Amino acid sequence: MLTDLHNYLYHLEPTGGIPLKPTGIVLGLALLVTHLWAWKNGDKAKAFLKAFPRNYGWGVILLSIGFLWGMMCLFNMDMGEFFFLRKWFLMAVPIGFVLVLMYVKEFLAVRALGSLMLLAAGPVLAAAFLQPQVTRLLLPILAYAWIIVGMFFVGMPFLMRDWTTWLLAKPGRWSLAVWSGVAYGALLLVLAVTTY
Repeated sequence: MLTDLHNYLYHLEPTGGIPLKPTGIVLGLALLVTHLWAWKNGDKAKAFLKAFPRNYGWGVILLSIGFLWGMMCLFNMDMGEFFFLRKWFLMAVPIGFVLVLMYVKEFLAVRALGSLMLLAAGPVLAAAFLQPQVTRLLLPILAYAWIIVGMFFVGMPFLMRDWTTWLLAKPGRWSLAVWSGVAYGALLLVLAVTTY
């Protein structure tokens, strides 16, 4: 079952994988819903963003999801000439997961979010790969933004705290961020429905 899911997410099935249209619709709706919620519940959203970087509970949840996703990839991915290292990775990653939970509690939520952003970019890029529509580029743009931000979150997690402080310092910045997300989500959703 996990092999089928892996092959579907990363387009390794002979019949293809996750289609472009549903990917665009899901991401467009996700952007719309989250940013509209942040607009309607501004105080709650701001409080959540301020508390998130040091919230250990969220860190455990997100890191656990990333661990399970990563293990699925390790079990099923083609490692080429490094195939003989698979068994070592399959032993090292669970040990690393437990050690991180025990000893890397500072900004764990941000690091875990960054790792999930890196993992989520793969299926999005796979869905848009070699598709004929020029509008498909909205998906890789989003995926590469996740990759860049995700790397910073994993390596320099304090940046999320600093970026959040900067964002919330002026109401105009908050409004621009929220409405930019709404606009991108709406554009992606409309194009996914009409052109993908």
